[in-house]
Amino acid sequence: MTFGEKLKNARKEAGLSQEQFAEKLSVSRSAIAKWETDKGMPDISNLKAMSQLLNVSVDYLLDEGERLSFNETKEPIDLSEYTKSGNCRDRKDAVCLAKYGDADAIYPLVRTKKLSKKEWLLDFVAGPGFLQMTDSLNNTSGYYLVEIRNKQLLVEVTSDFIISNELSTKVDPGKFELGSNRFKKATYRLI
Repeated sequence: MTFGEKLKNARKEAGLSQEQFAEKLSVSRSAIAKWETDKGMPDISNLKAMSQLLNVSVDYLLDEGERLSFNETKEPIDLSEYTKSGNCRDRKDAVCLAKYGDADAIYPLVRTKKLSKKEWLLDFVAGPGFLQMTDSLNNTSGYYLVEIRNKQLLVEVTSDFIISNELSTKVDPGKFELGSNRFKKATYRLI
């Protein structure tokens, strides 16, 4: 979703017309129309005012293609304190299960990097799969989609932290994209 689409949706959810919104921001209605059609961008002071007025974060407005609500929690962990058992295939599974044992579902995810056109061309020249392999060696986190009380969380377990982000829109656990990452459901479930 583009900045303009997010702005328009947030304005409508706030119950404001373009005229009312423009008046509250002290700008012209045509400026709002221009921003909502992605033909221009507001300055930082207008972005801050919009975010407060519409009750959304500036990050949400600016981060095109993201589904995160920026409701992030990050907690330190000691991976050595967890042991795999039951459906857990490794210690990172055990961390996620210990944290979200009351979830409705926990889907382990397989993450791959979404390649840009330049990266795809470089990967083709270097050898198909080379960049994906390099990326997977550099990122050893465990990823999970947690469904709990009508919410979905994208959970990342690193060797030092468990990081949870609430998704702003529902995704299909089977396959979805988020920023420069593609996720697909692993062949097993924790819950």
